[in-house]
Amino acid sequence: MAATDHAPTRSAPTVEPLWIERVPAGWWVLALVLLFMPVVANNFWLFQVMGWTFILGMIGLSLMFLAGYGGMVSLLQMTVAGVAGYMVAILGSSGVATISLGLSWWIVLPVAYLVSALFATVAGALSVRTEGIYTIMITLAVAAAFFYFTRQNYSIFNGYSGFNLVLPPALFGVAWRDPVPFYYLTLGAAALSYAAVTYLSRAPFGLALQGVRDNPRRMAALGFGVTSHRVAAHALASVFAATGGILLVWQNSQIAPGTIGIPAAIDILVVAVVGGLRRPLGPFIGAFIYVLLNVFSSDFLGFFGFSAERFKLIIGLGFLAVVLFSPDGVLGLWDRWRARAAARQAARNGGAA
Repeated sequence: MAATDHAPTRSAPTVEPLWIERVPAGWWVLALVLLFMPVVANNFWLFQVMGWTFILGMIGLSLMFLAGYGGMVSLLQMTVAGVAGYMVAILGSSGVATISLGLSWWIVLPVAYLVSALFATVAGALSVRTEGIYTIMITLAVAAAFFYFTRQNYSIFNGYSGFNLVLPPALFGVAWRDPVPFYYLTLGAAALSYAAVTYLSRAPFGLALQGVRDNPRRMAALGFGVTSHRVAAHALASVFAATGGILLVWQNSQIAPGTIGIPAAIDILVVAVVGGLRRPLGPFIGAFIYVLLNVFSSDFLGFFGFSAERFKLIIGLGFLAVVLFSPDGVLGLWDRWRARAAARQAARNGGAA
């Protein structure tokens, strides 16, 4: 029987989709909406609502990075943002000319980031050796100590009054505190922060940090430095918090001890938890909800004859509802709704078959 030769069969080469093809269509719609929002939105929405949303979202993103990927719930992120904001006011120009040094912005901004990173690293080194409620209490204690230090120190922090007239530099001839430029400035900073956290979550450091979160003993047995990874996470998270703190000072054109008080630290926790601590998008969703409630709940309460100061009650009730019904935040509700919709669709297809 003659042997027959068969040509080897080759499978069709798989073509890896481009990154632009892997981005869901919904993200492109969101990007277009945000880019062209100044065309339809007024200055109040651009500056106060959306600008504040992006700022709080970045500070909440730093908490999400620590809690979601590192398992470390920190109440120190607003304080880290305040350190950067105070450095901008002290080293740059402000209405308190007797304290502010009036240095150039290209010196002020790097030093602000450096000091906030150093502060976060030292505070992180104190807190990462504990777990659970003890980590929360240590970070809360450091936040409270810094708040009272700024409030009682007049030679450096100008005490209770703080600093006013802290304005962004007029780079490229643009008044960055005007609503439209400030909107795009905060939008760009938020987009870069989101992209950075997304990249870090898939980078070797981010994967190691998640391993430390899930099983620190096993990671230590494999040769990873558990403490060093946690401290480095605090240093990296300070970049996002410092960016939000600098923009917050420019938005309000002032900073005072009340900016970094305990209520402000709790607000960042609420923002991160309400949006969701598992994905970088969560803090921005939580920030948007918080800003809407903060800005418009006073009108809602006034309509029913309640004091406008009770808007915190609505925020607290919303926080409790989210924690009780969706520990994963609003994004968790969205995931469960999609899962149920997919299950119903699968049931329909099975029934039709």
